Amino acid sequence: MPPTRLPELIYVVEDEMAIARIIGDTLEKFGYRHEVFRTAEALFHGLRHRAPDLVILDLGLPDMDGMTVLQQMRGKHSCGLLIVTGRSDTHDRVMGLELGADDYVVKPFEPRELIARVRSILRRYPGQVVLPADPAQRVAEFAGWRFAPGSNTLTSPSGQQDTLSTAEAQLLSVLLAHPNHILTREQLLGGRDVSALDRSIDLRVSRLRRRLEEDPQHAKLIKTVYGAGYLLAATVTWS
Repeated sequence: MPPTRLPELIYVVEDEMAIARIIGDTLEKFGYRHEVFRTAEALFHGLRHRAPDLVILDLGLPDMDGMTVLQQMRGKHSCGLLIVTGRSDTHDRVMGLELGADDYVVKPFEPRELIARVRSILRRYPGQVVLPADPAQRVAEFAGWRFAPGSNTLTSPSGQQDTLSTAEAQLLSVLLAHPNHILTREQLLGGRDVSALDRSIDLRVSRLRRRLEEDPQHAKLIKTVYGAGYLLAATVTWS
């Protein structure tokens, strides 16, 4: 018999215990395991011992700004990440998404909306591609290039290494997980609403093309499918 799969583990990073309790109770009601952390330091300690499937992160932590936490997490961990915060400013929302969050919920929120977003992230995240457990060891090879998501390192066919930004690395990871498939802008943003970020994904694609293509204006690797989205035209192998 195959082993029984445990429910997904979700880390809740929230210093207001009343809100943490609401989130935790909601997660339990829908069958998710969870642990609560009140500080960034406690979160990073927890991450060193066990990797969750998803982190729900408040930006207003007492010991570190949430954006800094997000940036440090995305450089080392590949779990889903949902911001839940009282900050409703568009600048914060865009910055959070650009730094690698999968979604952004503003307090106060409806518990069912939270669960819908959690489910959406969990559907997308763990099943994109089967990779070795250690992020530092996984490497994608495509069209002569090598990409290591654990360090955001891109190696050219000639052996030259470069480090991608978090946004570029996330975009390339999604493309590599679905080679030769047309991906919409929404899919490339992890299912998020593209109304305010439509131009953002085009700029990311443009920056990535400048790294990968000999002639970015006539791209052969990351192709534009007009009216549909983008496609990575390559065979991808993971090791």
